[in-house]
Amino acid sequence: MAALLNLQEYDSDDKNYESGNEISEITSHLQPIKNPTNSLSSSIALVAAPAVVSNEDNLGLRHIDPKTKELKYNPKHDELFAPQVGPINPFRTQQAKAVRNNLAGFAEPAHFSDFQFDNQRKTFTSYGFALDPSVDSGKVIETFVGSESSVLENHGKTVFETNAVIEKNKKKRKREKNKDPSDIEGYLGPWAKYKDEETVSRPSEEEQKELDEILAKRNKSGKQTEEKTMEEKSTLHVKDAYDYQGRSFLHPPQDVGVNLKSEEPPEKCFLPKKLIHTWTGHTKGIAAIRWFPKYAHLILSAGMDCKIKIWEVYKERRCIRTYTGHKQAVRDVCFNNDGKEFLSCGYDRYCKLWDTETGECKARFTSRKVPYCIKFHPEEDKQHLFVAGTSDKKIVCWDIRSGEIIQEYDRHLGPVNSITFIDHNRRFVSTSDDKSLRVWEWDIPVDFKYIADPSMHSMPAVTLSPNGKWLACQSMDNKICVFNALNRMKFIRKKTFTGHMVAGYACGIDFSPEMSYITCGDADGKVYIWDWRSTKLYSKFKAHDDVCINVLWHPHETSKLATAGWDGVIKFWD
Repeated sequence: MAALLNLQEYDSDDKNYESGNEISEITSHLQPIKNPTNSLSSSIALVAAPAVVSNEDNLGLRHIDPKTKELKYNPKHDELFAPQVGPINPFRTQQAKAVRNNLAGFAEPAHFSDFQFDNQRKTFTSYGFALDPSVDSGKVIETFVGSESSVLENHGKTVFETNAVIEKNKKKRKREKNKDPSDIEGYLGPWAKYKDEETVSRPSEEEQKELDEILAKRNKSGKQTEEKTMEEKSTLHVKDAYDYQGRSFLHPPQDVGVNLKSEEPPEKCFLPKKLIHTWTGHTKGIAAIRWFPKYAHLILSAGMDCKIKIWEVYKERRCIRTYTGHKQAVRDVCFNNDGKEFLSCGYDRYCKLWDTETGECKARFTSRKVPYCIKFHPEEDKQHLFVAGTSDKKIVCWDIRSGEIIQEYDRHLGPVNSITFIDHNRRFVSTSDDKSLRVWEWDIPVDFKYIADPSMHSMPAVTLSPNGKWLACQSMDNKICVFNALNRMKFIRKKTFTGHMVAGYACGIDFSPEMSYITCGDADGKVYIWDWRSTKLYSKFKAHDDVCINVLWHPHETSKLATAGWDGVIKFWD
């Protein structure tokens, strides 16, 4: 319509068309109408838009978007609950059509008091009832869920209400009074007892009967506390226990080509090359072997067949005596300084003191825990004391004379595997399954040095070097670690011996007497010998069919080694 009116008002300039009638005829439809009174345009309004159906709802409802959070007017009920505008998706299921504002459905925000919620929850857990949350609490009659009997019993009171009533009704207990500080004996001060306080409470007759029944049942079902110890026996395997001069087998021989009584170690040691003897007699594996002190003319072996045997190292190399007395495998043995007595410990939880010569068991000690290692105190004036590392993380010190525990070193976090005396026997080092190394002053039950590092592994076998300076530890990550025993137990990083496989086995370490070599066994039954100074592996050879658990270098010989394995044999190499 507006366009038509614009055309009507269009006025061309006459000067442009004076050239002739032809032009005026061509543009005559653009000329303004001469007489507007006869024009249709003035009387009829033209509508150019096509006829369409209106978008507006004829019902007069204002549609509300479901996502709207706030309205600025009061809508009618029909407007609030009118169906959603727009085409319906024919593929939507009934579940998908439902109004949801989260994955589970439509969650309406509800406002409640934290205290009231907690109060009702605690009441339900304590008394078994609570207010019905689905009913509006504005009603006069309150409805409960849960146990009706407890509702009546507690008169519908919550935990909070009942406690408040109890607190109100509770009378304050009175104390006995004597605040006179001049009365030294009778002064009570603020620590006086309550007037009706019972300091000693005894069970009634009925309770006592019940307790007796329980204890009787426990005693019946529990293991018998006193286990009978096995009878100790000893067998002598040689006819001549004494020689023509009346000397026993403990006396060192003097016609073996080596001075066994010498205090000095051999000047130069050599690598052993060949097997010269095999001792057989144990029916199961061997756990430990020990030289006779000072002379090393005898060797003591602890077997997993519950037996301990002592063997000759020279001449006929016979088995001299067998000591039987442990019910289960023997774990460790240790001579005293003169070799006349030795200690043994086994998985039957007993430590036993034996007479080496006669085979008599002199004493038994048990802490009801498995002892893993055992050691006499090396000092001459403390030969009546010994320490044992047990499975309950303790190091126990026994007095042989009284048969009692006189000290407990209880700081480890795992079973104790080894005990080694250092620093002129004033201190000892213990290692444990807790992957730590602790240094103790003798008779002080608190470790003064604790060595543990995330990179450290358990070190179940430890040996002190002949000169007393170095401590070699068999680490479970297949290496031998060395610590300086005199200089603050410093770890010597450069002195690490590797190449063997010992993970899982406490394979013993030993030094050659003049400190030129270090040796140990491994899990495959091989013997490894390294150079002490350069840490180079000099020799390795197959010694046993099973784990080679112990290697001992003879203290007076240049190249003699004794090895023990889990195949039940002891071998002598030269």
